[in-house]
Amino acid sequence: MPFTLATWNINSVRLRLPIVEAFLKAEAPDVLCLQETKCPNELFPEDAFRALGYEHIALHGQKGYHGVATISRLPFADLVRQDFCAIGDARHLSVRVAAGERQIRVHNLYVPAGGDEPDPEINPKFRHKLDFLEEMRLMRAEAEPGVSAILVGDLNIAPFEDDVWSHKQLLKIVSHTPVETEGMKRVMAEGGWTDLVRQHVPLPQKLYTWWSYRAKDWDGADKGRRLDHIWSSADLGPHLREARVLREARGWDRPSDHVPVIVTLDL
Repeated sequence: MPFTLATWNINSVRLRLPIVEAFLKAEAPDVLCLQETKCPNELFPEDAFRALGYEHIALHGQKGYHGVATISRLPFADLVRQDFCAIGDARHLSVRVAAGERQIRVHNLYVPAGGDEPDPEINPKFRHKLDFLEEMRLMRAEAEPGVSAILVGDLNIAPFEDDVWSHKQLLKIVSHTPVETEGMKRVMAEGGWTDLVRQHVPLPQKLYTWWSYRAKDWDGADKGRRLDHIWSSADLGPHLREARVLREARGWDRPSDHVPVIVTLDL
């Protein structure tokens, strides 16, 4: 059976609900993971998603900031909300999705952006980001016997040189500094994670998922970064059929600065 999953930092789910609905009608993924929903659980627009056939909804939200949501046409169980760095931010949830006879633990993450100054001694936001990465090193792709795993989200790091428009110019810019990129690569290696998007779109092909609102002509300038990721346990890698970045979504009406990333597996 084909299994399709998408991840999208939506930058306010209520503000951008019309484009989320349009995306679901056009692409119809089995599971959609949203980040930066900026919405407490009780105000999340669940009815709009259920009207489109997404009956299964897991939420970890807070007012005005952060927030993640996993929306599914397939049943899931065993909801877990992890409080990274023990400060009460709504930045993670996971569920165990039933995809045919296969069970898949889907982690939905929103890693802190880290502020503007890449020095943890003077910038507490950057320290928070590095601490968050350290805790992610404990996440194992094969943590549950008999259960595959997928980790998605706005991880706010572009780990490879070809994940940014200019490696040289961004080496001192938060999201592509060596301490961040090396930290993310450790998380992947130690956790046994496979980068599904780069498996399908191999280096050195340039690939971005985020373009700044500050750019007057985001498409023409094309100064993007690949901040949004889909990883999996090694057993799912051979089942990958396709991975796509929906670049055109950056030009939709009232867009997020991130675009959807979509993978399809043959299970």
